[in-house]
Amino acid sequence: MSAEDVVGAPRQVAVVGLGLIGGSLARLLAVRGVDVVATDVSPATRAAARRAGLSVADDVAACVAQADLVVLATPLRAMPGVAAEVATHAPASATVTDVGSVKGPVRDEVRAAGLADRYVGAHPMAGTEHSGFDASDAGLLDGVRWAVTIQADVDPARLVRVLALVTGPCSGAAVVLTDDVHDEAAALVSHVPHVVATQLLNTVVGAPVRDVALGLAAGSFRDGTRVAFTDPERTEAMVTQNAAWVAPALRKVVRDLELVIEALESNGSTHAFFRAADDLRAAGRPPAPVGAGSVRVERVPLVTGWPTSLVERCTAGAVVVGLTPTHAEVVAEGAR
Repeated sequence: MSAEDVVGAPRQVAVVGLGLIGGSLARLLAVRGVDVVATDVSPATRAAARRAGLSVADDVAACVAQADLVVLATPLRAMPGVAAEVATHAPASATVTDVGSVKGPVRDEVRAAGLADRYVGAHPMAGTEHSGFDASDAGLLDGVRWAVTIQADVDPARLVRVLALVTGPCSGAAVVLTDDVHDEAAALVSHVPHVVATQLLNTVVGAPVRDVALGLAAGSFRDGTRVAFTDPERTEAMVTQNAAWVAPALRKVVRDLELVIEALESNGSTHAFFRAADDLRAAGRPPAPVGAGSVRVERVPLVTGWPTSLVERCTAGAVVVGLTPTHAEVVAEGAR
């Protein structure tokens, strides 16, 4: 599907930041024929992106000058400065989005830069344990599910532009949510798993039988620790940025493990712990492919209040899979 075939598709996309996700997005959009201009603070990264065939600007000002959609793909610590540059140099008509795994803090930063009325949050639910442009790949974000976050006063035209990017050239699906719902859910399925995976490594690294254990490690250890091989600074930043939701989730993890420990030490029953998630096991391993298990496709009219309607449907488990000039196409999936 070409960019011109997509309802509401942006004419030019600026990607600011060429790490794993920003680089993968820029590569994918270029493959799909989207006019994409990228930049990165690192000259070496910019040079690598040029060698990969991307159109690369030397700074943020040049990158965003003609864009009608700006994607912020920088670390949160760099967001205040980058957002200020975007506010200064991007056209007033440009919509601003991002690819970060935490949404509330990003909205705070873009609001501080004066971009609140132009911002629609986004988070592609994909990644690897690797980082940097050299690890990026157009296939990483092809056909994946994205969380798209809005507030009640969102400009519907800006939401259309982001949904068009996701369901059009990215061939994906969008789950439209509030920031808080996204951040709570991301804590459960991404941030807490990163913490637990890190602790699995920490447990082994100080054990007297470390070398023997690693020599015997197979699939369960490999799968359970994969994300712990991510750059630890990146993981720490992600977890601390979402501390308000990660901390209570980890407290539940600790409480549940303490009960297991007590049962093991007292020869008590551990049955409840190991069977608590039986309904999820019966449903199969999440996440399902986009549209898998769908019952029907609903057509949500793009009339007054439609963004709120999408939030309600998506919070209940639906995903947006396409746009027409008058409707959003929504797949109603069965609850897991």
